[in-house]
Amino acid sequence: VGSFASKDAGAGKAVTVSGYTLSGADAGNYVVLQPTGLSATINKANLAVSGIAALDKTYDATTAATLTGTAAVAALGSDSVLVTGTGVGSFASKDAGANKAVSVSGYTLSGADAGNYVVLQPTGLSATINKANLAVSGIAALDKTYDATTAATLTGTAAVAALGSDSVLVTGTGVGSFASKDAGANKAVSVTGYTLSGADAGNYVVLQPTGLSATINKANLAVSGIA
Repeated sequence: VGSFASKDAGAGKAVTVSGYTLSGADAGNYVVLQPTGLSATINKANLAVSGIAALDKTYDATTAATLTGTAAVAALGSDSVLVTGTGVGSFASKDAGANKAVSVSGYTLSGADAGNYVVLQPTGLSATINKANLAVSGIAALDKTYDATTAATLTGTAAVAALGSDSVLVTGTGVGSFASKDAGANKAVSVTGYTLSGADAGNYVVLQPTGLSATINKANLAVSGIA
């Protein structure tokens, strides 16, 4: 039976031996000496941090992931080990997507027996980066004279302000529409048709220009047929 002097991890630790006996016709002439000079290493055990999950977020042009839950470890036997440090979550990339892997760093171990373990950060975490809304600005609607249609003429230069250094441009052609064809002042104008392009366009949902209004002035209508 081999025994280390202590249970703690360490290199080249002395091992004592007991249990060997002698037998045979002349065994009574000897005193058995157990093996001596033995040593071996107790390597640190892996200790995984559990109880942590990652939260979904809206695209923000960073890889930062928010963690939730209470970090915990299950040490061996009656060992006293606690989780310390602050967990930091990171997506593999900043881009929007579903069920993206999240890696974790930052957790450490403390307690009387912490030196016997190697901390394993939480694994298998994933979360979704939802696309961010990106509003088109710089567009206004022009007044017009009643023409029996809901068509509205737009003016200005469509633009977007993407996050960080993201490359996103406005494409497509904006189409303006009054809610009704009838004459009236400051009538709401809705817009469709603008789209996004560029290397980072896939991380956004385009929001058409809002809050536009214009006036449909009454048309002149001449009476004819009179002499």
